[in-house]
Amino acid sequence: MSQRSVKVLAGIHKLYIVFFFAYLAIPLILVALFAFNDAPYPALPWRGFTLEWFLGNKGVFQDERLMDGLKVSFSVASMVTFLCLLIGTLNAFLFERRSFPGKGILYFLMLAPLVVPGVILGVSILIFSHTLTNGIEGFLGIETEILRPGLLLVTLGQFAFITTVTTLVISARLRKFDRMQEEAAFDLGASHLHVLTTLTLPYLKPALISSGIVAFLMSFENFNTTFMLVGSDAPLTITLFDSLRQGATPVLNAVSVLLILASGVLVAISLFVQKVDYILDEHSK
Repeated sequence: MSQRSVKVLAGIHKLYIVFFFAYLAIPLILVALFAFNDAPYPALPWRGFTLEWFLGNKGVFQDERLMDGLKVSFSVASMVTFLCLLIGTLNAFLFERRSFPGKGILYFLMLAPLVVPGVILGVSILIFSHTLTNGIEGFLGIETEILRPGLLLVTLGQFAFITTVTTLVISARLRKFDRMQEEAAFDLGASHLHVLTTLTLPYLKPALISSGIVAFLMSFENFNTTFMLVGSDAPLTITLFDSLRQGATPVLNAVSVLLILASGVLVAISLFVQKVDYILDEHSK
């Protein structure tokens, strides 16, 4: 290949990168821009800078529906994160530290929710819970409203696939742990619980923080699975969808800006934790 051809390909590659990131960034920039436009609709022309849609009487913090949706999303995301970290850690120890019949099949089943579309996963859980509820009420005469569409099913639906992500992240970290440290602690008389709390879990701390942030963000922004399982208490994503069906407003742009900033902060924390962990690992070698 001639030098001229290499330069042409390099130029095309750079142009592709520019267009790719522009494609990702321009919609976000426009959303942020119209959130500060002093107009009752998120569109041109520009009528001046304002914070009305954030702090005004008609701003996002004065919208009870959005605030209620935010509280619901935060509650669900917190519970999903806790469950995913707990079960993900147990799964990591199970798959990395134990050998048992059917381990490969069980590992495949754990990965399956990642390739199943969110809508299909939500419908499957909804059908299962509906069948189970009708069976319990039909045979036992016991009402089980808790298994009807609502926050419990939303939590379980999100947990079903997000826990796979936390398991993979924690497993990757656990796989690098030098088990000779644990063996040395056991030889010195330390109990399994003491070794776990003073050696293993502190080593897993960066993975726990990173996977916890990922789980929280995935839960908070999930729509497909949540839409199929939601009840009367709607998370923020469903509330935003219902509001958009009635027409876009600058308040929705303001909510989007706040979510972008909050997500950016959490991602920055995750990257910082990983960077510190990398520096400490390199220093210890």
